[in-house]
Amino acid sequence: MIKIGDFSKLSRISIRMLRHYNEIGLLIPVSIDDFTGYRYYSAAQLPLANRISALKSMGFSLTAITEILKEYDNRETLKTYLALKLEEIKEQAATASRQMLLLETTIKNLGKDEDAMKYDVILKEMPRRTVASVRKIIPNYECEGVLWKQYAEESEPLAIRPANPEYCIAIFHDPAHVNQDVDVEIQMSVVGEYKDTENIKFKTVPPIPMVSVTFNGGFEQIAAISETVASWVAANGYDFNGAMFNIYHVSPGHDPNPEKWVTEVCYPVTKK
Repeated sequence: MIKIGDFSKLSRISIRMLRHYNEIGLLIPVSIDDFTGYRYYSAAQLPLANRISALKSMGFSLTAITEILKEYDNRETLKTYLALKLEEIKEQAATASRQMLLLETTIKNLGKDEDAMKYDVILKEMPRRTVASVRKIIPNYECEGVLWKQYAEESEPLAIRPANPEYCIAIFHDPAHVNQDVDVEIQMSVVGEYKDTENIKFKTVPPIPMVSVTFNGGFEQIAAISETVASWVAANGYDFNGAMFNIYHVSPGHDPNPEKWVTEVCYPVTKK
């Protein structure tokens, strides 16, 4: 019989953790003295203790270790557990690497530009959506409201159910900035199936990896935001990959006061 203190030294597991292992049924003492409450272990339990420590050092939770130990002698099952954990850790390492790069580039930008943190660039994915779309060549960007008016008029009889979130979006398809005859598409995320109208087309849009900046106020800020995004994309190892678009969280249609507008400027990207 080995007292808990000696077993702690031999197994390199603290007494506190040994007590916890006992409570959850992971490593139970051979006997417990009814009078003193002392816990006693056997030398035969040291391999089990070492096994638990090894799995814990690989990043497995105690709950997972409990399940793994039930199949530990099955080499194929054990190999599957280890392979899954390896993939999980690789994903965590990749995430940590991206976070480190973001921190490093932000620190560098702070040293160069006092306004570097005015606009926060976020990397995320626009989910797969069903949308009602109106796309046309319009005279200029200021005429975007024409598309929203067409949508409102033709969608009313359809009793379209908006998705949650609704995602009111304007996509600018021209490969470069133009001053006239601009190719613009508006989209509303919807739920259900509907027949196309003269101007409204319904379709499913795949997920879109993107970077975005959300800001309050007028659209005159977009030029500065584009510059901020371009610097972020170059510094963090991405390429632009598609048409830029705006998500109108609070649009001129919601409130005529520009101070109340909330716009998310989005740029599809791909990792180099």
